[in-house]
Amino acid sequence: MKYMMFVCTDSEPDTDPTDAPDIDKWVAENDARGRRLAGDQLAPTTAATTVRVRDGELLVSEGPFAETTEVIVGFDLLDCADLDEAIEVARAHPMARHGRLELRPFADLSD
Repeated sequence: MKYMMFVCTDSEPDTDPTDAPDIDKWVAENDARGRRLAGDQLAPTTAATTVRVRDGELLVSEGPFAETTEVIVGFDLLDCADLDEAIEVARAHPMARHGRLELRPFADLSD
């Protein structure tokens, strides 16, 4: 099952620095096991552009959709057997301690 894992900042990170995971090891391990299909960091929110169409008119604005201190800073596309495996993969990611990770399965549009 494929999951999009959004990597986000958090205003209340973990303050315990012991055994903090290494991102390079996390990437290498999950790439080697075929659980991480893609992933990357995103440019800062100052580089974001929001696009909408309302009443046929194109509305383009600089910046992210929502004004918030917690922002999406990256993503990973995961291929896991189930949600439990995806949670274990996310648990070992460094941002599970320093930020937050949102796991979202891809919709099944076959119906």
